[in-house]
Amino acid sequence: MNNLKVGGAEKALVSLLQTIDYDRFDVDLFLFEHDGMFLKSVPRQVSILPAPENYRYFEMPLGVSIKAFLKRGQIGLALSRMLFGYVYRTRKIGTQQEQFSWKYLRTAMPKLPKKYDAAIGYLEKRPNYFCIDNVDAKVKIGFIHNDYNKLQMDAGFDLPYFRKFDHIFTISQQCETILKENFPAIAHKFSIMYNIVSPAALQALAETPIDFPKRGVTLVTVGRLQPQKGFDMAVDALKILVDKGHDVYWYILGEGEQRSMLTEKTTELGLQDRFVLLGIRENPYPYVKAADIYVQPSRFEGKSIAIDEAKILAKPIVVTNFPSVIDQIEDRRNGLIVDMSPEAIASGIEALIENPSLSQTLQDNLSREKLGTEAEIEKLYHAIG
Repeated sequence: MNNLKVGGAEKALVSLLQTIDYDRFDVDLFLFEHDGMFLKSVPRQVSILPAPENYRYFEMPLGVSIKAFLKRGQIGLALSRMLFGYVYRTRKIGTQQEQFSWKYLRTAMPKLPKKYDAAIGYLEKRPNYFCIDNVDAKVKIGFIHNDYNKLQMDAGFDLPYFRKFDHIFTISQQCETILKENFPAIAHKFSIMYNIVSPAALQALAETPIDFPKRGVTLVTVGRLQPQKGFDMAVDALKILVDKGHDVYWYILGEGEQRSMLTEKTTELGLQDRFVLLGIRENPYPYVKAADIYVQPSRFEGKSIAIDEAKILAKPIVVTNFPSVIDQIEDRRNGLIVDMSPEAIASGIEALIENPSLSQTLQDNLSREKLGTEAEIEKLYHAIG
């Protein structure tokens, strides 16, 4: 895995590690960076391998990293770092930058010394490529945690890697369908393993006391501050609600590249006291529990862990109509699915504010759903063989 910073796939990995039977398996975890809030949540039985020494130089500014490699006489790595940078300058799509730069980053990554029974690349792009190129194992398993089409990845680059996997898991029915459409020749390699979520553990964490004074109608969203999550639409939706006289406050738990843009936008619209960027919280569940409505305004998702967690806490949910949403929400039974626009998001929230009986119906239905997915670990055991 890249690291254990706060994110859906990272959280899913920690949940998986907390579920594995350590009487049956010895587990090594290889991270490109020993970084992230979830590091301390890794079970003590997991052996975290040393981070790759040279990886950090590929994250540094070009001049700094070239100078460091030349100073150590590593001319080949200096050249690889230059070509790595060239890929980022010449390719415009971020996911494809990561794909095509792997050829050069790979030269700086170690081959793991052990022979494993199974190796698992837990995320699309680099973790999967590392699993194929740098690990010796009898069985190799890959993971795709998102809608492959929305990621805008180059299927031609991935196909040779995917062919070498014995099995590839993804996290929702829609994601599996999309992968099979993109890679029909290896469709048999794809199947679904849902992210592992434990209702008992989550509900216990949700009872943690927090200083969170409620004002008006409280909306909460958990997610990285990036375009995929649709927070720009959320700000506009909040403006519509406030202009219509609703006393609404929207709290965002997450961090990311759009913080400054969102701060500027809320200030321009006079919403700086109502659209509140709380940053990362190690335990977001008390905030979700305190919400009147949970909102997920995403442009796309694989299978949103945040939505599953809001369902477990029986929150009324408003979610945009991204392709895989039907794998989690049935409209007007356990949530409201709305069009992907500020106006539609505002309308869905308003429907729950003005119709308490609808809100209660959604909560009642959610409280009756069986939402634990701990048994998904058996699929991984079966793939390992």
